[in-house]
Amino acid sequence: MTALIWIGVALAVLYVGFVAFLYFAQEKLMYHPVADEPHPGLYGLDGVSPVRLLTADGLSILAWRAAPADASKPVLVLYHGNAGHLGDRAEKVRFYLDRGYGLLMPTWRYNAGAGGFPTEEGLLADARAALDHLAGEGVDASRIVLYGESLGTGLAVAMAAERPVAAVILEAPYSSVVDVAADRYPFAPVRRLIKAHYDSTARIGRVLAPILIAHGSDDRIIPLRFAQKLATAAPEGTELQIFEGAGHTDLDARGLQPLVVDFLRRRAGF
Repeated sequence: MTALIWIGVALAVLYVGFVAFLYFAQEKLMYHPVADEPHPGLYGLDGVSPVRLLTADGLSILAWRAAPADASKPVLVLYHGNAGHLGDRAEKVRFYLDRGYGLLMPTWRYNAGAGGFPTEEGLLADARAALDHLAGEGVDASRIVLYGESLGTGLAVAMAAERPVAAVILEAPYSSVVDVAADRYPFAPVRRLIKAHYDSTARIGRVLAPILIAHGSDDRIIPLRFAQKLATAAPEGTELQIFEGAGHTDLDARGLQPLVVDFLRRRAGF
């Protein structure tokens, strides 16, 4: 066997091995568990309490809950991204709490001792558990604002496609996880390998509530073109706000929070 054939065989073996790694390690690449159970008091969030939400498949997931200042204020349901814990979002939610908004911010089943394994269906169950909890408290859907952050945008879109809500905020969203993964690994058959699709493009057309999409022009985690693709598929009236020079996690520092408040005032009457 010539040297070129040996090189070809070696490259083929390496390629097959890498593709196998992507397939079997995809949950570890996508989800980043955190065992900590942060308490809102450690982050100076007065009026916020930890609660446990029961999922349809029997898990107890951690969430932070705060009542709104009065009936004129919305309840923000924040579905966070794939990494970190609730405490990492303290400054984000403080802005809205200071304006009298209510809050329900669940973490995912792979965090805070819930003992769950991350799958798309599992996280959809977690997202539903948050809305079921509010329904059990008697919170009307007309007062619920779904706020998705990064991975959480797919859950926010899915829930808004299933249930009526007042408004939807999507921070650094994607068209689908498959699109982003295929872009990141263009040399691998990602579309055939990936288990979790989070196909927001297929769902967003069923959303009846006003939608705000916010994205950074220099986002290297989820490139802007995927948010633009999602906006193109969204219902008429969806607003797309592009923050020039912003990346994936600095939209609040660039002025996103006041823009959200203005959007909810204009489009949802809060």
